[in-house]
Amino acid sequence: MNLSQRLKVHLDNWDNEMITVRRDLHRNPESMFDVERTASLVAQQLEEWGLEVRRNVGKRFKAGVVGILRGGLPGRTIMLRADMDALPIQEQTETPYRSLRDGFMHACGHDAHTAMLLGAAYALSREAKSLSGAVFFVFQPAEEGARPCPEDGSLVSGSRDLIDDGVLDEVELGFALHVWPDLPTGTIGLKEGYIMAASSHFTYEFHGLSGHHATPHLAVDALVMTAQFVIEAKTAAATQWNPLVPAVLSFGTMQAGTVLNAIADAGKVTGSFRTFGNEAVQRMKSLLETRAESVAQSFGGTYTSRYRLGTALLNNAEIVQMAANAAVTGGVEVEWLEAPSLAGEDFALYAERIPCAFAFLGIRNEELGIVHPLHHPRFDVDESALIIGAGVHIRFVLEALGHS
Repeated sequence: MNLSQRLKVHLDNWDNEMITVRRDLHRNPESMFDVERTASLVAQQLEEWGLEVRRNVGKRFKAGVVGILRGGLPGRTIMLRADMDALPIQEQTETPYRSLRDGFMHACGHDAHTAMLLGAAYALSREAKSLSGAVFFVFQPAEEGARPCPEDGSLVSGSRDLIDDGVLDEVELGFALHVWPDLPTGTIGLKEGYIMAASSHFTYEFHGLSGHHATPHLAVDALVMTAQFVIEAKTAAATQWNPLVPAVLSFGTMQAGTVLNAIADAGKVTGSFRTFGNEAVQRMKSLLETRAESVAQSFGGTYTSRYRLGTALLNNAEIVQMAANAAVTGGVEVEWLEAPSLAGEDFALYAERIPCAFAFLGIRNEELGIVHPLHHPRFDVDESALIIGAGVHIRFVLEALGHS
């Protein structure tokens, strides 16, 4: 058997284990940077297979795991990435592997991403001496959000934390998969250029002066300021934004006040916007800042804001072709996407620094009822797609290292 055939045998032997790992992770979801159990499971597996393992990766939060497989022959160094974090969503499925943690679930398939990348690492580790170059298996926390940086309060996501810790210092190119319920199992979605939007998160806090409802003229109502800002920002996005430039502005939470008969002295609103390109990101931020300043001044209050500005995910044409070749070689149908998704992905920060390809892995199976979108409380994964995704990872490695 040649190298590709041997790797397929290794992966087939680990197929059931991939499902077991995915279900274990699904039962025990961990969110953001708080992924100690998941990271420990990943690191132990990689160490058992003889990889060089770096635990506690991340400049600030030290929650990532990197497994390094160095081949027996010289060659380039590539990265494969999986994210490990779950979401604060209450699961509503009745599967035997449903979440055991109240209020949290793997509603975005990161449990599947982790299991698939472990499957690829297992198979490739069996043939390390036959490989040219090196593979970095990067298991990342906090793809779904960001946490304030201890140094300056800026919001930091998982990829930023790992990059700032030097995870890309040796890497020449990268690849990642994301399960995608819009595509049927057995397909992979690819696109050159922008494939996902810059997803920017923000928090606005309005500050007023508390008072009694009987004397509103002596107070500054932060609740009304907060509500007015939401209305004016949405109106401005609808009327002052070029409709030919894709953009979505949404608000997620709003809080103000503590009692029904007192005027609130503080109000807080959070949300996100999605668009493409740094210029458009800055333009939307400026629009929001202008509305916030205007509202605060008109009511006699003040405001503060905090941002995690997103980066659009830009696929490199050459690396996309490698991914397409890897899929076709394994009998996986490639669907060339006409338009990017307005969803965001912080894999974009890797792709900003090195040539990368990001692909969507079909998991939709209507016969099994696996049709719900990402972030839905009934989201699930067609587990027959796990071996397909792991196989694409493996064949991408062969393609990138010149073994195809």
